[in-house]
Amino acid sequence: MNRAALFVLADGRFPAGGHAHSGGAEAAVAAGRIRDARSLQDFCLGRLHTAGLVAAALAAAAASGHDPLVLEEAADARTPVPALRETARRLGRQMMRAARATWPSAELDALAAARPRGAHQPLVLGLAARSAELAPLDAAYAAAYETVSGPATATVRLLSLNPFDATAVLARLAGDLDQVAAAATTAAGRLPKEGISALPAAGAPLLDISAQQHAAWPVRLFAS
Repeated sequence: MNRAALFVLADGRFPAGGHAHSGGAEAAVAAGRIRDARSLQDFCLGRLHTAGLVAAALAAAAASGHDPLVLEEAADARTPVPALRETARRLGRQMMRAARATWPSAELDALAAARPRGAHQPLVLGLAARSAELAPLDAAYAAAYETVSGPATATVRLLSLNPFDATAVLARLAGDLDQVAAAATTAAGRLPKEGISALPAAGAPLLDISAQQHAAWPVRLFAS
Protein backbone atom coordinates (compact mmCIF):
# COMPACT_ATOMS: atom_id res chain seq x y z
CA MET A 1 0.00 0.00 0.00
CA ASN A 2 1.37 3.38 -1.06
CA ARG A 3 0.00 5.46 1.84
CA ALA A 4 2.10 8.51 0.91
CA ALA A 5 -0.08 8.88 -2.21
CA LEU A 6 -2.89 10.04 0.07
CA PHE A 7 -1.02 13.28 0.68
CA VAL A 8 -0.87 13.90 -3.05
CA LEU A 9 -4.55 13.07 -3.56
CA ALA A 10 -5.78 15.23 -0.68
CA ASP A 11 -3.42 18.14 -1.36
CA GLY A 12 -5.29 21.31 -2.29
CA ARG A 13 -2.69 21.87 -5.01
CA PHE A 14 -3.61 18.62 -6.77
CA PRO A 15 -4.94 19.94 -10.13
CA ALA A 16 -8.47 18.62 -9.77
CA GLY A 17 -10.25 21.96 -10.15
CA GLY A 18 -11.55 22.28 -6.60
CA HIS A 19 -10.12 25.80 -6.15
CA ALA A 20 -12.88 27.18 -8.40
CA HIS A 21 -15.66 25.83 -6.18
CA SER A 22 -16.80 26.98 -2.76
CA GLY A 23 -18.89 23.95 -1.79
CA GLY A 24 -21.89 26.15 -1.10
CA ALA A 25 -19.97 28.67 0.97
CA GLU A 26 -20.49 31.59 -1.43
CA ALA A 27 -24.27 31.29 -1.26
CA ALA A 28 -24.10 30.80 2.52
CA VAL A 29 -21.99 33.94 2.94
CA ALA A 30 -24.40 35.95 0.80
CA ALA A 31 -27.34 34.70 2.89
CA GLY A 32 -25.57 35.54 6.15
CA ARG A 33 -25.27 31.93 7.29
CA ILE A 34 -21.47 32.15 7.29
CA ARG A 35 -20.22 35.32 9.01
CA ASP A 36 -17.15 34.26 10.97
CA ALA A 37 -15.13 31.25 12.09
CA ARG A 38 -17.86 29.95 14.39
CA SER A 39 -20.55 29.99 11.70
CA LEU A 40 -18.07 28.52 9.21
CA GLN A 41 -17.52 25.63 11.59
CA ASP A 42 -21.28 25.06 11.91
CA PHE A 43 -21.64 25.10 8.12
CA CYS A 44 -18.76 22.67 7.60
CA LEU A 45 -20.01 20.34 10.31
CA GLY A 46 -23.42 20.10 8.67
CA ARG A 47 -21.92 19.62 5.22
CA LEU A 48 -19.53 16.95 6.46
CA HIS A 49 -22.25 14.78 8.00
CA THR A 50 -24.53 15.03 4.95
CA ALA A 51 -22.89 15.63 1.57
CA GLY A 52 -19.52 14.62 3.01
CA LEU A 53 -20.77 11.28 4.29
CA VAL A 54 -22.40 10.46 0.95
CA ALA A 55 -19.28 11.45 -1.01
CA ALA A 56 -16.98 9.52 1.31
CA ALA A 57 -19.07 6.35 1.01
CA LEU A 58 -19.14 6.58 -2.79
CA ALA A 59 -15.38 7.11 -2.86
CA ALA A 60 -14.77 4.17 -0.52
CA ALA A 61 -17.04 1.95 -2.61
CA ALA A 62 -15.20 2.88 -5.82
CA ALA A 63 -11.86 2.26 -4.13
CA SER A 64 -13.15 -1.16 -3.07
CA GLY A 65 -13.66 -2.15 -6.69
CA HIS A 66 -17.44 -1.88 -6.99
CA ASP A 67 -18.86 -1.19 -10.45
CA PRO A 68 -18.45 2.57 -10.99
CA LEU A 69 -21.39 2.72 -13.41
CA VAL A 70 -23.69 1.32 -10.73
CA LEU A 71 -22.20 3.79 -8.26
CA GLU A 72 -22.78 6.58 -10.80
CA GLU A 73 -26.50 5.81 -10.75
CA ALA A 74 -26.43 5.79 -6.95
CA ALA A 75 -24.67 9.17 -6.96
CA ASP A 76 -27.32 10.60 -9.29
CA ALA A 77 -30.08 9.37 -6.99
CA ARG A 78 -28.38 11.03 -4.04
CA THR A 79 -27.88 14.34 -5.88
CA PRO A 80 -31.38 15.61 -6.65
CA VAL A 81 -30.39 19.11 -7.79
CA PRO A 82 -29.26 19.57 -11.42
CA ALA A 83 -26.72 22.25 -10.48
CA LEU A 84 -24.95 19.90 -8.06
CA ARG A 85 -24.98 17.00 -10.53
CA GLU A 86 -23.36 19.24 -13.13
CA THR A 87 -20.80 20.44 -10.59
CA ALA A 88 -19.99 16.86 -9.53
CA ARG A 89 -19.40 15.83 -13.15
CA ARG A 90 -17.39 18.93 -13.97
CA LEU A 91 -15.12 18.23 -11.01
CA GLY A 92 -15.07 14.57 -12.00
CA ARG A 93 -13.78 15.43 -15.48
CA GLN A 94 -10.96 17.50 -14.04
CA MET A 95 -10.15 14.88 -11.40
CA MET A 96 -10.08 12.24 -14.13
CA ARG A 97 -7.53 14.20 -16.16
CA ALA A 98 -5.29 14.67 -13.14
CA ALA A 99 -5.68 11.08 -11.92
CA ARG A 100 -4.96 9.47 -15.30
CA ALA A 101 -1.81 11.58 -15.62
CA THR A 102 -0.69 10.76 -12.07
CA TRP A 103 -1.77 7.13 -11.58
CA PRO A 104 -2.65 5.63 -15.00
CA SER A 105 -4.90 2.58 -14.84
CA ALA A 106 -7.23 0.56 -17.03
CA GLU A 107 -10.11 1.21 -14.62
CA LEU A 108 -9.75 4.99 -14.92
CA ASP A 109 -9.52 4.66 -18.71
CA ALA A 110 -12.67 2.52 -18.81
CA LEU A 111 -14.69 4.99 -16.74
CA ALA A 112 -13.44 7.92 -18.82
CA ALA A 113 -14.58 6.11 -21.98
CA ALA A 114 -17.96 5.19 -20.49
CA ARG A 115 -18.61 8.68 -19.13
CA PRO A 116 -16.92 11.13 -21.53
CA ARG A 117 -18.92 14.05 -20.09
CA GLY A 118 -17.68 13.21 -16.63
CA ALA A 119 -18.52 10.89 -13.76
CA HIS A 120 -19.34 12.08 -10.26
CA GLN A 121 -16.18 13.36 -8.62
CA PRO A 122 -16.25 11.03 -5.55
CA LEU A 123 -16.27 7.98 -7.83
CA VAL A 124 -13.30 9.25 -9.79
CA LEU A 125 -11.53 10.07 -6.54
CA GLY A 126 -12.18 6.53 -5.30
CA LEU A 127 -10.82 4.99 -8.50
CA ALA A 128 -7.81 7.30 -8.32
CA ALA A 129 -7.17 6.08 -4.78
CA ARG A 130 -7.47 2.48 -5.97
CA SER A 131 -5.04 3.18 -8.83
CA ALA A 132 -2.64 4.72 -6.30
CA GLU A 133 -2.84 1.54 -4.19
CA LEU A 134 -4.68 3.29 -1.37
CA ALA A 135 -7.30 1.67 0.86
CA PRO A 136 -11.04 2.47 0.80
CA LEU A 137 -10.63 4.25 4.14
CA ASP A 138 -8.02 6.53 2.57
CA ALA A 139 -10.44 7.40 -0.22
CA ALA A 140 -13.15 8.14 2.32
CA TYR A 141 -10.84 10.45 4.24
CA ALA A 142 -9.86 12.33 1.08
CA ALA A 143 -13.49 12.80 0.01
CA ALA A 144 -14.67 13.83 3.47
CA TYR A 145 -11.82 16.28 3.95
CA GLU A 146 -12.51 17.90 0.59
CA THR A 147 -16.10 18.67 1.57
CA VAL A 148 -14.91 20.92 4.40
CA SER A 149 -11.55 22.20 3.17
CA GLY A 150 -13.16 23.72 0.07
CA PRO A 151 -15.63 25.92 1.98
CA ALA A 152 -12.97 26.87 4.54
CA THR A 153 -10.56 28.02 1.84
CA ALA A 154 -13.31 29.83 -0.07
CA THR A 155 -14.43 31.72 3.04
CA VAL A 156 -10.96 33.16 3.46
CA ARG A 157 -11.46 34.85 0.10
CA LEU A 158 -15.14 35.67 0.51
CA LEU A 159 -14.94 37.21 3.99
CA SER A 160 -11.23 37.98 4.26
CA LEU A 161 -11.33 35.53 7.15
CA ASN A 162 -8.01 35.04 8.88
CA PRO A 163 -6.46 31.90 7.32
CA PHE A 164 -5.31 30.80 10.78
CA ASP A 165 -8.92 30.83 11.97
CA ALA A 166 -10.08 28.84 8.94
CA THR A 167 -7.38 26.24 9.50
CA ALA A 168 -8.32 26.02 13.16
CA VAL A 169 -11.88 25.20 12.10
CA LEU A 170 -10.59 22.26 10.07
CA ALA A 171 -8.48 21.08 12.99
CA ARG A 172 -11.51 21.14 15.30
CA LEU A 173 -13.38 18.93 12.84
CA ALA A 174 -10.76 16.17 13.03
CA GLY A 175 -12.85 13.92 15.25
CA ASP A 176 -15.89 14.29 13.01
CA LEU A 177 -13.75 13.53 9.97
CA ASP A 178 -12.64 10.30 11.64
CA GLN A 179 -16.24 9.41 12.38
CA VAL A 180 -17.51 10.13 8.87
CA ALA A 181 -14.65 8.32 7.13
CA ALA A 182 -15.16 5.24 9.30
CA ALA A 183 -18.93 5.21 8.81
CA ALA A 184 -18.55 5.66 5.05
CA THR A 185 -16.05 2.81 4.77
CA THR A 186 -18.26 0.52 6.85
CA ALA A 187 -21.23 1.29 4.60
CA ALA A 188 -19.16 0.56 1.49
CA GLY A 189 -18.14 -2.76 3.03
CA ARG A 190 -21.80 -3.78 3.32
CA LEU A 191 -22.44 -3.33 -0.41
CA PRO A 192 -21.79 -6.96 -1.46
CA LYS A 193 -24.48 -8.29 0.91
CA GLU A 194 -26.99 -5.42 1.08
CA GLY A 195 -26.73 -3.84 -2.35
CA ILE A 196 -26.59 -0.17 -3.21
CA SER A 197 -29.05 0.76 -0.44
CA ALA A 198 -26.21 0.16 2.04
CA LEU A 199 -24.72 3.49 1.00
CA PRO A 200 -25.89 6.52 3.02
CA ALA A 201 -28.31 8.96 1.42
CA ALA A 202 -28.09 11.86 3.86
CA GLY A 203 -29.82 14.96 2.51
CA ALA A 204 -29.08 18.66 2.94
CA PRO A 205 -32.09 20.51 1.45
CA LEU A 206 -30.77 23.99 2.21
CA LEU A 207 -27.49 23.21 0.44
CA ASP A 208 -29.46 21.86 -2.53
CA ILE A 209 -31.71 24.92 -2.79
CA SER A 210 -28.82 27.34 -2.37
CA ALA A 211 -26.78 25.54 -5.03
CA GLN A 212 -29.56 25.80 -7.60
CA GLN A 213 -30.06 29.48 -6.82
CA HIS A 214 -26.32 30.15 -6.93
CA ALA A 215 -26.09 28.60 -10.41
CA ALA A 216 -28.40 31.34 -11.71
CA TRP A 217 -26.39 34.26 -10.32
CA PRO A 218 -25.17 36.51 -13.17
CA VAL A 219 -21.98 37.38 -11.25
CA ARG A 220 -20.21 35.08 -8.80
CA LEU A 221 -16.70 34.47 -7.57
CA PHE A 222 -16.94 30.66 -7.52
CA ALA A 223 -18.44 28.16 -9.97
CA SER A 224 -20.45 26.53 -7.17
